[in-house]
Amino acid sequence: MGVSDADWMRQALAQARIAADLEEVPVGAVLVDAAGEVIAVGHNQPISAHDPSAHAEIITLRAAARRLGNYRLPDTTLYVTLEPCTMCVGALVHARVGRLVYGTTEPKTGAIESAQQLFETGKFNHRPVIEGGVLAEECAALLSRFFENRRAAKR
Repeated sequence: MGVSDADWMRQALAQARIAADLEEVPVGAVLVDAAGEVIAVGHNQPISAHDPSAHAEIITLRAAARRLGNYRLPDTTLYVTLEPCTMCVGALVHARVGRLVYGTTEPKTGAIESAQQLFETGKFNHRPVIEGGVLAEECAALLSRFFENRRAAKR
């Protein structure tokens, strides 16, 4: 029996917890190839890297491209704990990621189903297979706790 989407999402959640420990918004990602091998992992780090593009997805795609020596990443699945934003959707398209699996939605900046539905425009030359809601409650709870703790610290 192979590794399930939930199992991979748990690995992405582990990455998100690393981000939270670093006081970054807890988002994590894991990129897996068709054989079920992890190519790269990443977590949010725009604050610590002083880089507004250092989202978990971008960090992971960059690491995978360097490892494989190719910016195209077909036949891969990206697991990410939070619905990707516009920037990250663009990176998924350019990298030709075959499948996207995300945890919880992002009402303010989500570009798959929430704030925008970018793939519904029909304007992209690539569209990954998309599945949302994998371990959504766990992913949302991690984010909620993080922001509750941040608000409490400001009081």
